[in-house]
Amino acid sequence: MSRSMFFAIFAAAAALFTAPGATKAEEANPAMTSEMKAMPKPVKSGLLPINGLNYYYAVYGQGEPLLLLHGGLGTTDMFAPILPKLAENRTVIGVDLHGHGRTALGDRPLSLEAMGDDMAAIVKALGYEQVDVMGYSLGGGVAFRMAVQHPEAVRRLVLVSAGYASDGFYADMRTQQAQVGAAMADMMKDTPMYKSYVAVAPHPQDFPKLLDQLGAHMRKDYDYSADVAKLKMPVMLVFGDSDMYRPEHEIKFYQMLGGGLKDAGWMRENLSQNRLAILPNRTHYDVFFAPELVAAALPFLNGETKVKTWDEIVSEKN
Repeated sequence: MSRSMFFAIFAAAAALFTAPGATKAEEANPAMTSEMKAMPKPVKSGLLPINGLNYYYAVYGQGEPLLLLHGGLGTTDMFAPILPKLAENRTVIGVDLHGHGRTALGDRPLSLEAMGDDMAAIVKALGYEQVDVMGYSLGGGVAFRMAVQHPEAVRRLVLVSAGYASDGFYADMRTQQAQVGAAMADMMKDTPMYKSYVAVAPHPQDFPKLLDQLGAHMRKDYDYSADVAKLKMPVMLVFGDSDMYRPEHEIKFYQMLGGGLKDAGWMRENLSQNRLAILPNRTHYDVFFAPELVAAALPFLNGETKVKTWDEIVSEKN
């Protein structure tokens, strides 16, 4: 299997950013290199014993709390290009998900539902009653389950490149995901994903086991459509225009949230509380560090809905 297929399967291109040496992403855009390595120093960090696991967390900045959840085979470090901007006026809480980064795999199977419970427990353990949550890919699935299972803990929710059902992927992606397993471990030892894992994992020898767990997770069919209606908090969906999810799935997700069902009206009287952002020239593998993601998500997270009307703009000119 080719190295590029590994990237597609794991949606973990961000792991490249913490690996030594130049990567394909950096070679394609050298201007990104310095930004990717500018991960800010956390205000505090450590391990929290949660439901049989020791979760690594790191806290950055000050302000309203934002729980930030990374993608598969990554860590919070994958958000290095955008985290400083998010932390300018926010307390950003990054968590290494079950089996990822500095959080050991242990003996518990990977489960979005279980991790959703874990995130709510982490938030409580850190002293927060309610937080905003932004999750990408695998982290988006965890954020979704946290919001469904613990709605009282989530004020606003941003799901980045995350769907509500397994049939939302293109069919060829499902075929690739089905191949993931421990047998790939030796082939991956020269990849940045493996190198970044062993650099920080408490038990580097667990890498094959993690691949087995991820493969088992990705081979499961799931459909959370019945749970979408349980998301009563404001929700923003963000996708790249060339994402691994089919556009019709993305639109259906937004419609299930009550958006895109009718014209908003001259005075925005029919405007949904929820939002949909399709970022141009972005894929599943680079949408999470796009400056446009911050520009779209921050106003939503801050509850900024007021925009100038045409009448106000014309009046200003007179």
